[in-house]
Amino acid sequence: MDSFELLKFVLPDFLIDNFEIISALNSEENLHLYFEEKAKPPKEFDASELVSKGFLDEITIQDFPLRGKFVYLHIKRRRWTNKTTGEIIKRDWLLVAKGTRMTQEFAAFLKEINR
Repeated sequence: MDSFELLKFVLPDFLIDNFEIISALNSEENLHLYFEEKAKPPKEFDASELVSKGFLDEITIQDFPLRGKFVYLHIKRRRWTNKTTGEIIKRDWLLVAKGTRMTQEFAAFLKEINR
């Protein structure tokens, strides 16, 4: 089992199911994980012919610390073009907790321990 396979045990399921781990950078204080959305068109547009047209700007969010290191998830979402209408399509992912730069799970965890 490689190190990317091990990350599947600690990362949110939606991330593993919908994104590919591209790379990881490990330093003394930080772990940076880089993801790209898989090339699967959104199911709600199955009736349309979509073509992947690259990625939106990368977002960076903070996740649960691992082994005393800050963990940052660098996520690139795909953008799709409807071949018939020319409309740009993207999934509406709820990756970041509102008002933070953290994953929803991490923000909920911090909120709970502060009670």
